[in-house]
Amino acid sequence: MPRSRAPAPRERAYSAADRERWVAEPKKSPVRTAFERDRARLVHSAALRRLGAKTQVRTLWPAHTLDADDDATRTRLTHSLEVAQVGRELGKLLGCDPDVVDTACLAHDLGHPPFGHNGERALDEAASDIGGFEGNAQTLRVLTRLESKVADPSSGRSVGLNLTRASLDASVKYPWPRPSGPGGKFGVYAEDLEVFAWLRQGAAPGRRCLEAQVMDFADDVAYSVHDVEDGIVSGFIPLRGMGEWRQIASLAARRYAPKVEVAELEAAGESLVTSGFWPADFDGTRAGFAALKDLTSQLIGRFCTDATQATRREHGEGRLTRYSADLVVPPQTVAEIAILKALAAYFLMEPPERRPIYDAQRELLAELNAALLDVAPSGLSREFAVDWTRAGDEAARRRVVIDHIASLTDASAHALHARLTGRAKPPVHS
Repeated sequence: MPRSRAPAPRERAYSAADRERWVAEPKKSPVRTAFERDRARLVHSAALRRLGAKTQVRTLWPAHTLDADDDATRTRLTHSLEVAQVGRELGKLLGCDPDVVDTACLAHDLGHPPFGHNGERALDEAASDIGGFEGNAQTLRVLTRLESKVADPSSGRSVGLNLTRASLDASVKYPWPRPSGPGGKFGVYAEDLEVFAWLRQGAAPGRRCLEAQVMDFADDVAYSVHDVEDGIVSGFIPLRGMGEWRQIASLAARRYAPKVEVAELEAAGESLVTSGFWPADFDGTRAGFAALKDLTSQLIGRFCTDATQATRREHGEGRLTRYSADLVVPPQTVAEIAILKALAAYFLMEPPERRPIYDAQRELLAELNAALLDVAPSGLSREFAVDWTRAGDEAARRRVVIDHIASLTDASAHALHARLTGRAKPPVHS
């Protein structure tokens, strides 16, 4: 048996309960920390690899049929890697264990189904009477049930990656179950409340740990900046002659920053454009790409520096971890991130010509759900077929089908739909 070791210096801000796993495991290495093992499990997981075939902003049809000029467009995997880089550095500045934050960032999109948020909407409709569907609740399900790594020896049931309490808690963006009314974000399904209660042990209801707040902020920073970058490169977002700031600010207020006045959001957009690092144009040359990369670097540095300084002013120096502090994001940073999100949404996702794409994607997933329910357990992969046969009732079997669909990539959803229905959905391009 490996000999026990004292916690590494950066682990000492975390208790033995923080390092505990749902199912106890023997230590494997005298040098690796428990949180380094967590991160390694994420990096080697099939769920993370599948994000490479799930699109980020460009909902091309299917995901792998990118044009030659678009083969550097971000996927959910590259986005997750970028979130992890931003979150790791920010967490380290605040005193969080960087591996805890890194793990949460790598995990944050694991529950996304095919076609991103549009796919979430389709699956939520399909599961409306069995607890709904939410990508963040699905992430917890992947981490604690669906991704094969560790089984409970007493029951034989999979406990997913069996991450530590601190890493699991850091991955929960919305630490509450589904609200009773329609809509609303949530982080756990009713059938996963047991492990949720375990990982939330000692936490105040609804409060996120600092590492989860850093993960969430890093996600906002990365996708607000990089979606705009992808939009500029693809030619959808103009750099010159942009005269729609009022409309973009209104969209930002409705969707991303309801507590911020439209005039403040409009001013934030105009301040970014006149900041000195916003390029005048983009011509696709190496110099053009360099200027664009400088823009993304300046924005990420600006947002993270402002949040770090504001948090330190509020909570002082020293190691800030778990529930010892909350991340403080200045109002100007909130406004600038919101206007960047709205900028991407306005030019990339809102145009009416994209609606047929979204409608067709939701129709495909609805048809796929119906087809699988008709033939299950046939049509399900072996691991989900076993889950289906072990399910205790009809609602549980329907959840297994939803789990299977959520695990698919954009392309595999098309392929399975074509196989089960005997017809392929025609390609739809933006």
